Amino acid sequence: MIRTVTLNPALDRSVSVPGLALDRVNRASGSRVDPGGKGINVSKVIKALGGRSLALGFLGGRAGDLLAQGLDDLGVAHNFTRIAGETRTNLKLDDPRSGTHTDINETGPTVAPLDLVRLESALFEGAGPGDVFVFSGSAPAGVEPGIYAAWIRRARALGALSLLDADGELLCRGLEAGPDLAKPNEEELGRLVGHRLEGRDEILAAARGLLAAGVGRVVVSLGSEGALFVDAAGAYLARGIRVEAVSTVGAGDTMVAALALGLEKGESLEKMIAPAVGAATAAVLVAGSGACDPKAAARYAAQVTWEALP
Repeated sequence: MIRTVTLNPALDRSVSVPGLALDRVNRASGSRVDPGGKGINVSKVIKALGGRSLALGFLGGRAGDLLAQGLDDLGVAHNFTRIAGETRTNLKLDDPRSGTHTDINETGPTVAPLDLVRLESALFEGAGPGDVFVFSGSAPAGVEPGIYAAWIRRARALGALSLLDADGELLCRGLEAGPDLAKPNEEELGRLVGHRLEGRDEILAAARGLLAAGVGRVVVSLGSEGALFVDAAGAYLARGIRVEAVSTVGAGDTMVAALALGLEKGESLEKMIAPAVGAATAAVLVAGSGACDPKAAARYAAQVTWEALP
C-alpha cells in the first residue's frame, strides 16, 4: 500500500482568465474545483495510473466535507483526521494568452497536539515491509518542521520505504532522516544548498551531496527541461517533451506518484525515468489539479529520451 500524507490539504479552485490584469475587472472563461494538496494529488494520480493508495491528513469544516466527497467521487481511498477549523481553499489562475500560471494559497487551520497524535496513529496502523510512505507539501500551524523526519525514521523501523517532496525546513530536516527517495525541484534544491544553482553540473553536484548525506535516491525536476535522476549506481538526465501546457498545477505531484509506484514495485531508478517524465508531461495538459490521462502518460513515456552522466 502507498500511503500519502497531506498535512495542509485544500480545495483547489482553478480559473482560466485570458488576459489577466491587476487592478481591473477580469472575466473567467472557465473554472473547476478539485480536491487538492500535494499528497492528495499524488493519490489521485496513483488511482488514474492503476495503483492503490490511502490518502491521510487533516480535514476540517465544510471545505473538508467537500474535499472528502470529491475523493469519494474519484474512488480514492482516504482516512483523514477531522479537526476544528476550516480546510483552506487555494486559487489557481491560468492565463492562456500569456501562458502564466499564478497560485494564491491560503494558510490553513491550526492543528492541535492531540490531532497530530490521532493522525500518526492512523498513518502507521498496520504498516510494514512493502509499504511506501509519501511525505509531501507544507505543514499547517501547530506542526513542528521535524515531523517528516520523525515519520521517515518510524517508517524505516517498520521496514517501509519513504518518499519526501517538501520545501524549506521540512525538506532540510526530512533529508537528515535519510528518505529512500527525495524529489526537490531545481529551486528547492538551490534554497537547500544556499544559492541559486547554475547549470547541470551544479545541480548534479548538489544532488550527489544529498546522496552522500544518506538519501537513497534523488530526482530533481527541471520543469520543461526534464528531470535529473541520481542514485549510487549513476546519474541520468531525462529531456523534457515539448507540449502546449494548459496548467502546471500538479505536474510535480504527478511525477511523485509515478516514482512512488516504481518504489512499490521495487524498480531500479533507470526504469522509473520514462514513466515519471511521461506522466508529468501528460499532467500539464490537464486543467486544474485533475489527474493525468493514463493513455497520454504512456504515450509520452514512450517518447522520453535520457542520457547517463559521468
